[in-house]
Amino acid sequence: MSDSKQTLQFQAEARQLLDLMIHSLYSNKEIFLRELISNASDAADKLRFEAATDDSLYEGDADLHVHVAVDGEARTITVRDNGIGMSRDEVVDNIGTIARSGTRQFLETLSGDREKDAHLIGQFGVGFYSAFLVADHVTLITRRAGMGPEHGVRWESAGDGEYTLETVETPARGTEITLHLREDAGEFLDPWRLRAIVHKYADHIPFPIRMDKAGDEEGEETVNQASALWTRPKAELSDEDYANFYKHVAHDFEAPLAWTHQRLEGKYEYTLLFYLPRSAPFDLWQSDARHGVKLYVRRVFIMEANERLLPRYLRFLRGVIDSSDLPLNVSREILQHSPAMEAMKKGATSRALGWLEELARDRAEDYAAFWGEFGTCLKEGIVEDAANREKIAGLLRFSSTENEAQAVSLADYIGRMKPGQDTVYYITAESLAAAQHSPHLEIFRKKGIEVLLLHDRIDEWLTAHLGEYDGKRLQSIAKGELDLSGIGEENEQEKQEQQEKEKSAGPAAEKLKEALGERVKDVRITSRLTESPACLISDSFDISTNLERILREAGQNVPEMKPILEINPDHALIKRLAKMRSKEKIGDWAQILFDQAVLAEGALPEDPAGFVRRINALLAD
Repeated sequence: MSDSKQTLQFQAEARQLLDLMIHSLYSNKEIFLRELISNASDAADKLRFEAATDDSLYEGDADLHVHVAVDGEARTITVRDNGIGMSRDEVVDNIGTIARSGTRQFLETLSGDREKDAHLIGQFGVGFYSAFLVADHVTLITRRAGMGPEHGVRWESAGDGEYTLETVETPARGTEITLHLREDAGEFLDPWRLRAIVHKYADHIPFPIRMDKAGDEEGEETVNQASALWTRPKAELSDEDYANFYKHVAHDFEAPLAWTHQRLEGKYEYTLLFYLPRSAPFDLWQSDARHGVKLYVRRVFIMEANERLLPRYLRFLRGVIDSSDLPLNVSREILQHSPAMEAMKKGATSRALGWLEELARDRAEDYAAFWGEFGTCLKEGIVEDAANREKIAGLLRFSSTENEAQAVSLADYIGRMKPGQDTVYYITAESLAAAQHSPHLEIFRKKGIEVLLLHDRIDEWLTAHLGEYDGKRLQSIAKGELDLSGIGEENEQEKQEQQEKEKSAGPAAEKLKEALGERVKDVRITSRLTESPACLISDSFDISTNLERILREAGQNVPEMKPILEINPDHALIKRLAKMRSKEKIGDWAQILFDQAVLAEGALPEDPAGFVRRINALLAD
């Protein structure tokens, strides 16, 4: 039977969306299959929900599924489901009109506990138009469950602003969509290509997706897992289940280091399943790398790792976030401004950091392994995420003068502070060895005060953004003046002796200042040195010598920062210098002391050959 054929115009908004879909909204053509399968799954979900109170809607067939077929000769792809189907009026409303979509209207009719059971996907009218990404003509045949075969509907369009609609005899309920492919879409006539797309985007659609068996074999086979693991109760899942899913979602051969599986409820509802890999991927530091946590909307894949989903410093995480509140078929640009997306990102970030806190507290060895692989990533969060800075700071681990392994937390350090100490002391350097052998540590070792040894390049930026933790100020021991008075036991006699030494070293400081001239901002007498004759420090508000070197090595134009030379009044070389009268000799010694201090910082003297010449002359003297 075929009658009542009409030619109708798309609603203005629908025509506009169709044009946007083809030209800008979806740049990746293969997602047409994701969209159609998600709509088919949506229809099956609707039928399952309505049949809960009216079993006759199954019409004797409760095997809900999706079938994908390819016809190479006819150049068509057909996606067929046995879900709820549509009546003629619903086709006009859902396909020809965007203002109301079938799923949105359906959701608005639900209330109470019934809404909790309706795991619906998508807004049918929007996603359907993605068919025109690959097709120049689309035919849809549908019949709503519970209506007779004579109420079937055929819809056809070439995407040119109008469509035809007619009533046809349709024995089976559900919807069948046939795409007549464009000339440039021939790649999708390969059944293996379609299998790969299903595996990529719809592996965890909760209904079987079936295709004809490959080759000469007859019959059908299911080409997806047909179960969203993260939607299942944790009590039903084994460690092996979690590990196998991780290997699939992360494309990793190793088992994960740890995982967390949570469902969050409130204004917005979503489920997250996060994994920590054991090893960092090779492209962790590539700016264009696309890996991490995947976004699903009611079990349908939407996009790969993205900074709209989680901040970049958490890019080491793998897994999924599945939202119940985001619309399925909208552009990523729209998602960027979605209140639900912002709230979900904030909540997921907080949960991820909370999980890492639990890991650090309860599984110290695993956290140490994680830190060794991904700690530098987490440090980026101090710079990027002011809202979570204190929480991230608690997760940081450093080397120190008490433990050279990167295992010291700021809380550990504060717990070991000396009586009277209210500052967290640290030093930044090019390497752990350079930090360990820095002359700036000498007075701290003498007094038994712990110092954090920071030797990652990012530590310079980290300390610039982390001024304090738990009410304790962080201070570089290589910047500004140093005052350790009040820490530990004070010896009045030692203070008097230090003052006398500083007085006797005054002439040496003046001679050095004159000899070095514009190379230094100042020459000071210090108490921070116990073994070395001199060291370089930066003024309080200048960048450190280590950061200056890093920036210059990166090709940055850095204003010249004159260092301050601090001298040890108790050192034999300084005492000899104080008694010298020959300006030439004083000049050579001044250059030697300055260049030695530069070397101690892990840098090279400005004139290495001149430094060697002066040393040789000193040795021969």
